[in-house]
Amino acid sequence: MDEQIMRGRVYGADHDDPDPGPRPGHDYAELVGGPLDGLLLDVTGWTVGERAEGALLMTEIGRYGPGGRAQYKPRPGNPSRFDWHGDSP
Repeated sequence: MDEQIMRGRVYGADHDDPDPGPRPGHDYAELVGGPLDGLLLDVTGWTVGERAEGALLMTEIGRYGPGGRAQYKPRPGNPSRFDWHGDSP
């Protein structure tokens, strides 16, 4: 795994977690762009099909505020990066 990815904060980690970074033995995709830019998404155990679909992630800091979601899809040719594709309510 890319050394830069190993230093990021994991999506969904508690804000008061003293070690919000990646865990050994887990697979991560870096979220690129949008409200969750730079966070890591734990994709451990995801099937190839699930990874290809991407993720619709809850976020309070997107266009729709609390309860909104940000859509991320894997980057063609680089599935360890999920690019932002917009927000939804």
